[in-house]
Amino acid sequence: MDRAAILVVTGASGSGKTAAVRALEERNLEGLRCFYFDSIGVPSTEEMDREFGGGEAWQADATRRWIKRLVSESDSGTVSILDGQTRPSFVRAALAGAESTHLRIVLLECSPAVRRARLAQRGQPELATLRMDNWAAYLRGQADALDLQVIETDALTVEVVADLLAAQVQELHLEALGAAEQIGGPERR
Repeated sequence: MDRAAILVVTGASGSGKTAAVRALEERNLEGLRCFYFDSIGVPSTEEMDREFGGGEAWQADATRRWIKRLVSESDSGTVSILDGQTRPSFVRAALAGAESTHLRIVLLECSPAVRRARLAQRGQPELATLRMDNWAAYLRGQADALDLQVIETDALTVEVVADLLAAQVQELHLEALGAAEQIGGPERR
């Protein structure tokens, strides 16, 4: 598999994406690398406005930087997972023209009531706002428009969500292997 294989797991705060990706990472699966969007640091609103013209422009720029990094650091036989609250359209735009990349985007979502409970439990009740609910609805709209996989996490444990993501990783890996065989024949394995 010479092509980059990337799984982007997106969703609003409290949807369970980071917990599920961390649980998957703890399984130490061969050929799986996990990355966390916010690990690059999230500037203040003032910094985003001053340096990028706003939060949306910062998110688009950060998404481009992440995707470029994941494509350039891709190893043969590796699937990279990026956990982050980013617009699926930004991910697709960042990969425009990158024919050698296999991509899947999965949205994790939950109800506003579950989000509020989860955010309170993890000590971030200030994130349970109408704005976050609207952001979740926006992400669902993008997922529907782009025909993306959606995992509703309300009644699922972290381990079950990690299992569902592991299945996505396996399918993405097989898809990339199949494409490599079509291009170069079985001897490229």
